[in-house]
Amino acid sequence: MSIDLRADPIALTSALVDIPSVSRDEAVIVDAVLWALREQTTGFEVLRHGNTLLARTDRGLPTRVILAGHLDTVPIAENVPGRFEELDGQRQLYGCGSVDMKSGDAVFLHLAATVADPVCDLTLIFYDCEEIAAEFNGLGRIERELPDWLDGDLAILGEPSGGWIEAGCQGTLRVRLTATGARAHTARAWMGENAIHALAPILRRLSEYRPREVDIDGCVYREGLSAVRIGGGVAGNVVPDEASVEVNFRFAPDRSLDSATEHVRQLFSDLDVQFERTDGAAGALPGLSAPAAKNLVQQVHSHGGGGVRAKYGWTDVSRFAARGIPAVNFGPGDPSLAHTVDEHVPTAQITMVADILRGYLTGA
Repeated sequence: MSIDLRADPIALTSALVDIPSVSRDEAVIVDAVLWALREQTTGFEVLRHGNTLLARTDRGLPTRVILAGHLDTVPIAENVPGRFEELDGQRQLYGCGSVDMKSGDAVFLHLAATVADPVCDLTLIFYDCEEIAAEFNGLGRIERELPDWLDGDLAILGEPSGGWIEAGCQGTLRVRLTATGARAHTARAWMGENAIHALAPILRRLSEYRPREVDIDGCVYREGLSAVRIGGGVAGNVVPDEASVEVNFRFAPDRSLDSATEHVRQLFSDLDVQFERTDGAAGALPGLSAPAAKNLVQQVHSHGGGGVRAKYGWTDVSRFAARGIPAVNFGPGDPSLAHTVDEHVPTAQITMVADILRGYLTGA
């Protein structure tokens, strides 16, 4: 299967959407993109590492910009191949991955093939398995095995942001709080100690929690602490002796993962519960004061983009920020439509993001 990187990025997005690439089944799209990068671009060193593709120039230019995006999607919901429709007077491209994030990938690929004289060296990373467990993430694999490919002055991830620069990202933490009790027959409930009832103070504290809002580089991050799962119970006639609640904390990037963990621990330290951290990932500071990031912000403002705002969700920008590299999310599409059956992207946003990044890469 062949794709044309020099085609309009809208047509290129449509072609990518029509290639199924559910996580762990990306080989076909990787083959197509690999062939196109080798045959339709010049000046790039191209490398395949599993189902992740890497390409970079080495022109000796003063800065290096990384353009990164994942090629995988969530499972298809009868929305491949894609289709074009009008909605509210705007042309839309519907299909799995149209928002998350084949439109961003298409913009990056198109620019790699059509920007002849960039003002910076470029690194392209198209990786696999972003939509499933972190242990399979292709970018994480590159970070572990080929870390020099992640070096640069700015990383732009093509995550859907509606044409806004969504700077940095919040961290995420999951903990399990477990209460214990004593079993008894429910006919003699007074002889036991109900562990589910012991969760009540935890839930009350969560409902009363007031999240922090933090302004960093003009981006306002809003934290959130939420119960996301409850477990417990033995049988319909047994007072349970163990119950747990799983809590997710989305924290601003001025906290480290350890400090966020300690914050949650202290919230429940006076309760007789066991505390266990089950998952976590640090956030990423926006880094908008870096010169390469400032230039991108100027391009967005001067070309009618959405401006700058905080990224509430966690994304792979965190991997770059941990290496001291400013990183932003910037791509077409409404992130709230990602993973939906009705996923669609306004074609005008694809054009806008491509124009902004072309101006940025050429110094126009």
